[in-house]
Amino acid sequence: MQILLAFVFGAAVGLIAHFVLPGRELRGAALAPVAGTLVGGAVWLALTWAGMGTDNPLIWFASALVPAIVVVPGIALLTRSRRTRDARTAERLGIA
Repeated sequence: MQILLAFVFGAAVGLIAHFVLPGRELRGAALAPVAGTLVGGAVWLALTWAGMGTDNPLIWFASALVPAIVVVPGIALLTRSRRTRDARTAERLGIA
């Protein structure tokens, strides 16, 4: 049941990343929170399968920190990729 907290931590990190990082208009509003949720849940799942219990503080820190480490650069790279692809498409179509 505590995995729900990992999902919430990840979603919160993703939501903050969505609003802090530039290029919000180039990506969907749910992309970063969903990515954070998935990463937070995956970290919690991996650590519980590795034998860590909920009494270990590392599982709590990791489920909140790893989504920030993964989602923020991932969303930045996706935004940069989208901006580059849009510019290339506009140039090919003769719009820009």
